[in-house]
Order: sequence, then structure tokens, then C-alpha cells
Amino acid sequence: MSSTPLAVDPAEGTLLENTVIPAGGSWSRTLAAGELMRIIDLEGKQAVDFLCYNAHDHADRYAAADTMKINSGGIFLTTGTVLYSVGLTKLFTIVADTCGKHDTIGGCCSAALNTFRYGVGYQHNCRDNFLTELRRYGMGPNNLAANVNFFMYVPVGENGDMDMGPSISKPGDHVDLRAEHDVIAVISNCPQINNPVNDFNPTPVRVLVWKP
Repeated sequence: MSSTPLAVDPAEGTLLENTVIPAGGSWSRTLAAGELMRIIDLEGKQAVDFLCYNAHDHADRYAAADTMKINSGGIFLTTGTVLYSVGLTKLFTIVADTCGKHDTIGGCCSAALNTFRYGVGYQHNCRDNFLTELRRYGMGPNNLAANVNFFMYVPVGENGDMDMGPSISKPGDHVDLRAEHDVIAVISNCPQINNPVNDFNPTPVRVLVWKP
């Protein structure tokens, strides 16, 4: 687990947004190249599903596979990881991280997946949250992609099994991202209650956006 000093302090820049996303809520914003955002896990053990897009070409969206192949850190994202698009545009760089081992293979929960895996009726889910935010930019289901899961630890065993285990994040853990391009950032503050990714208790997170 890393504990890297902050690369940039919001207090040293111009604060553009300070928003608490409620448990199960969603959020999005366009960031200009050079702006920074911080996602804070206020109470700990809260998965934050994250997507990002080239603001000038929505088809140029986050590419999980290419991000893993190009960066040297393997399947986990942490300080220094660059989030690449399908066109290999640099979208964000993780410039600070107090948690480490963020997931980029587990994807998001959906109503259909919850029914299939847990036998439940409709439940609020990350896929619907993403679609709610994407509509603000004229996007829809065809623009969805495999997403990052900040503060969610998904180890892979020797036999290839994925463990959707408890989060390792602590109250106040945060990740800082610098926009390397004009981007759209989209968050679903995961409402999952059927497995331990949120410790069965979804909680709020905070998002800061600032210009250094």
C-alpha cells in the first residue's frame, strides 16, 4: 500500500468545485487540461466507479486494457498511472494516492447483474448512474466502457479467480488525478449492497476540482 505525499495541494490553487456525492449517487464534470480532481473516501471502504472521455471526441473513451498494458504497474492503478483512451490519448494521470491498488478489471454493477448473481429484484446500480450522467453530454449505452474502481481491491489468484473482496481504503483516503487533456469525468458512488466492495454499507465521498 502506498502513502505518497500530495503532488499538488488544492489550497495552493483556485478551487472550482467541492461536492459531496451521497451514498449511491452520481457526478460528472468537464475538466480542462491541467486541472486536478481529488476523490476522497470519507468513511472508508467505499468503491467509486469512474469513467473518463476525451471532451472533444466522446468515442475516445477510457481503455482499461491499454491502460494496463502501457503502464508498468500491472492490473492495479496507483500513483504515476496514466489513464489512456482507446485512441491512446492521455486522459488523466494519478499524481497522488494514499490507498493504492485501485481496480480496473471488475467493471460496474448493473440491475441485470445483480439479479443474475444475487437473485434480487431491481436495485440502484452503477450502470444506471453512469447513464444518468452520460445523458448530460448526449451520450448513451454505446458510450459505456469497462471502468476504473477507485478504492476497490480485486486481487486475482493463481488460478485466475477474481476476489471481489472488502475494500482496503481507510476514512479520508484519497486519489488525485491531473487532466492531461480536456476531459469528461464521470463517477458512480457505488450503491452495491450484495457483496463486500462497500463493506455492505454504501457511504458518501467528496470530490474537489481545482486549477493549480
